[in-house]
Amino acid sequence: MTRPVVYFTDKIDPKTVVELYKKVGKELPGKVAVKLHSGEKGNQNFLRPEFWQPMVEAVNGTVVECNTAYGGERNSTAKHKKLIKYHGWDSLFDVDLMDAEGPDIELAIPNGKVLDKSFVGKNMANYDSMLVLAHFKGHPMGGFGGALKQLGIGCESTRGKAYVHSAGRTDDQTKCWDPLPPQDTFLESMADAASSIVEFFKGNMVFINVMANISVDCDCCAVAEDPCMKDIGMLASLDPIAIDQACIDLVYAATDDPGQKHFLERVESRHGIHTIEAAAELGFGTRDYELVRL
Repeated sequence: MTRPVVYFTDKIDPKTVVELYKKVGKELPGKVAVKLHSGEKGNQNFLRPEFWQPMVEAVNGTVVECNTAYGGERNSTAKHKKLIKYHGWDSLFDVDLMDAEGPDIELAIPNGKVLDKSFVGKNMANYDSMLVLAHFKGHPMGGFGGALKQLGIGCESTRGKAYVHSAGRTDDQTKCWDPLPPQDTFLESMADAASSIVEFFKGNMVFINVMANISVDCDCCAVAEDPCMKDIGMLASLDPIAIDQACIDLVYAATDDPGQKHFLERVESRHGIHTIEAAAELGFGTRDYELVRL
C-alpha cells in the first residue's frame, strides 16, 4: 500500500494555500462545499475570511457551516446567520448553513466503534465534493482539532453533534452533556462520525490544515487563551488521518518552542491521539505517511 503524501510548507499566507492545494493534484468535481470554522463570537484566534478567500475562489466553492449544540451565538440558525454576517463571511462568499432547516440526513455507519449512524444537514446532499480547511489548534474536549474534528463534529448538524458528544445516547442538544460518556468513547464517536462524511463524498475530498494561532482552545470558545506556540506552517493531503498525525508529529518535533509543553498537556490530558488511533482502525486513512516539504 502506497503511503499517502502530506505536503508541508512553513509559509503561511493566502496565496500559498492555493499553491499547496494544487500540489495535492486532485481537482474537486462538481459543486464544492468548503468546510471551515467561522469562529464563535469573541474568539480571537480563528482564521478570517480574507485569509481563505483565494482558496475558496480557486475552487468556486460554497462555504458550509452547521449549527452547534452548546451555548453561544451559533446554536440556532437565526443567531448563527447574524454572526456569519458580523464576521464578514457572507460579504465574500456564498455561505450555506447546511442544517438551517430540517429534516437532517441520516448516514449509516455499519462498522462504527460506538455509533451506527450520524446526522448531517440536508443541504449536504447538494454537494459533489468537499474541501476541508482546518485551523489546527487545541480543544477543551478533544485535546486538539484538525481535519478529523471538522469531519466528525463540524460537519454534523445540531442533532448530530449532540449524538456524537453523548456517544449515541441522545440526539437532543439539551440532554447531551449530562452525563458525558467516557473520554475515549467520545473520541471514538467522533472518529465514527468522521468516517461517515468520508464515505458520503467517496474520495472527492481534499484536506488543508493551517498550524497558526496555535492556542490550547478551539475557535468554538468565546473566551479562548491566546496562542501559546509559534506558527508552524500549513499541510495538505488527501488523507484526513495522515494530515492530523503529521500535525501532531510537528508539534512533538517543536522541542525548542517554549509553549510546546503547555499545548501537549492539553492534547495528552484529553488523550487526543485516540481520535487518530480510532479513525485509523476504522480504515478510512492511515497514520503512516510521507511528509513532502515544499
